[in-house]
Amino acid sequence: MLYDTILARSFSKQEQKKLRYGVLIGFLLIAFIFCTVFMPHDLAPLPISNLQMSVDAGFEKLMIKDASISQHLERETKELKPICNFMEPRSDFCEITGDIRVHGNSSSVHIASLQSGFLVEKDSWNIRPYTRRAAPSAMNSVKNWSLSLVNARHNKIPHCDLHHSVPSILFSIGGFSGNHFHDFSDLLIPLFITSSHFNGEVQFLVTNYRPWWISKFRKVLEKLSKYEIIDIDKQESVDCYSSIIVGLKCHDKELRIDPSKSPTGLSMKDFKEFLRSTYSLKRTQAIELRDHSEDRTTRPRLMIISRRKTRTFTNLGIITEAAKILGYEVVVAEANLSTDLSKFAQIVNSCDVLMGVHGAGLTNMVFLPDNAILIQIIPLGQIDKVARIDFGEPTMDMNLSYLEYKISIKESTLVSQYPVDHEIIRNPLSVDKHGWNSVSSIYLNKQNVKLDVQRFRSTLSRAMELLHYQ
Repeated sequence: MLYDTILARSFSKQEQKKLRYGVLIGFLLIAFIFCTVFMPHDLAPLPISNLQMSVDAGFEKLMIKDASISQHLERETKELKPICNFMEPRSDFCEITGDIRVHGNSSSVHIASLQSGFLVEKDSWNIRPYTRRAAPSAMNSVKNWSLSLVNARHNKIPHCDLHHSVPSILFSIGGFSGNHFHDFSDLLIPLFITSSHFNGEVQFLVTNYRPWWISKFRKVLEKLSKYEIIDIDKQESVDCYSSIIVGLKCHDKELRIDPSKSPTGLSMKDFKEFLRSTYSLKRTQAIELRDHSEDRTTRPRLMIISRRKTRTFTNLGIITEAAKILGYEVVVAEANLSTDLSKFAQIVNSCDVLMGVHGAGLTNMVFLPDNAILIQIIPLGQIDKVARIDFGEPTMDMNLSYLEYKISIKESTLVSQYPVDHEIIRNPLSVDKHGWNSVSSIYLNKQNVKLDVQRFRSTLSRAMELLHYQ
């Protein structure tokens, strides 16, 4: 009643009527909102505890939704691929799909547009496309290439002179090329890893082009690519591709392929089979002696890698005769730049045991049949670890057996150059402290080997035993 009295004094009858309708509508609106937000579907009243649980559940759903969005964005970012990978221990490489324009004469790659799926954190990169990133002495001779995203609105996109229908791989044959070990570890194996999945449908763009290198490994190159090899440094035209890899993919260890790092599970077994196919190598397995121990026509073949300048065998004739007495058929050969690699690979493949002083010539073990044996002669000096990393450890992935023979002081020609009590003879570790260049200049470049045949005989005998019981 008091409310009506006050209302009658303050408003006219028409205004009172409108106000009542407004209050009623407002009340109904508040009730509707309350029921919609807090009431369950059967409109039963919620106890205080249930109301609290409902509010908490609402917050929890919001948090889950927020976390889901965050995880989705994080997953989407992870799925984006960076244009260039500078995180590998041995090599840098850039892998790009889009509108790619290569101008060889200026050592530049222009990216006019990118296919979706790339993470773009910057608009330019520099890369030396060779797989010895940590070796300045190699990388200094490798041409630097620039990659850049270009903008059509600013007329920076070079006009295409040649359109290519296949992807391309741009790499350098500078660095340590010409050394047989580096030819395989730095170039051929990485090139196999990078290009084999294209099944020949890829074009090689070579910077720091060396005609003699191309000629030496032409069979390998033509097996990996069906197209003309381009000396890209001389190209004044702009070559356009829809996909390019600049640099080579390379795994962590020498003469190795890590199947876990290859999308297709490539291994050194695949590389050896590739070489057998490339060079028409007939033998897949080394000789089995267990059933032919008395048959002189099935003598295992031993190849001795000879060297001309350093780490040569000064008593090669005596070593050869000793091996023949033990039952080996002996082949002596030297591998050098002028060697016909196809013929040399055939000879190596015909052998069951390969031996030589630590050096690039031992790389020819890639042509050996499975279950063959590598014997590495380790000269005087602190090079044992390097010798095993370069040649000992890779034999495991090549399905080869490995033996090593560490020479004694008397078997080194360094004893004729330095007194026996000289640090170079007595304490090679002191030279090692001065770095690899010092070690190499003395123990690799100044040393030859005169094997103690009686002492070495046990190593040759052990190799024969392995061929009997493999």
